[in-house]
Amino acid sequence: MSRYRPPRTAGTPLITPEGEARLRAELHELWHVRRPKVTQAVSEAAAQGDRSENAEYTYGKKMLREIDSRVRFLTKRLESLKVVSERPSDPGKVYFGAWVSLEDEDGEVARYRIVGPDEFDLKQNLISIDSPLARALVGKALDAEVRVGTPTGEKTWYVVEIDYP
Repeated sequence: MSRYRPPRTAGTPLITPEGEARLRAELHELWHVRRPKVTQAVSEAAAQGDRSENAEYTYGKKMLREIDSRVRFLTKRLESLKVVSERPSDPGKVYFGAWVSLEDEDGEVARYRIVGPDEFDLKQNLISIDSPLARALVGKALDAEVRVGTPTGEKTWYVVEIDYP
């Protein structure tokens, strides 16, 4: 059995200015703060002698590989992203970057922001533009009905508020 997995698609190359700032801060933290500390720890561990049974050396080298991998990913991803900072020409419809309040059939109201795939976080109510709900919302106006297939069956929401920061 092969361990090959096809490469994952990168998703929509859009990001909000806040999301770009977070990714750049993470890149700066990794490259200018964490990597020098780990490099110093690896060189100190290497100076202790036998590297074959030196856990600090082995762990440090593994950490360096992980940091370098993430730095490469962030560098390439930040080059390909398009920062969307301007408001849409029609703020009465849902587009990328919008905060959308949705009311379900039970009267429960939920508020989500449509963001890029690199910055979604359900704890902060940030949903990816590539998610089924966001795809169903894009282009909808106030009071529109949105139907989305969920694992528990089809759900219906109504757009009650659209806001752009």
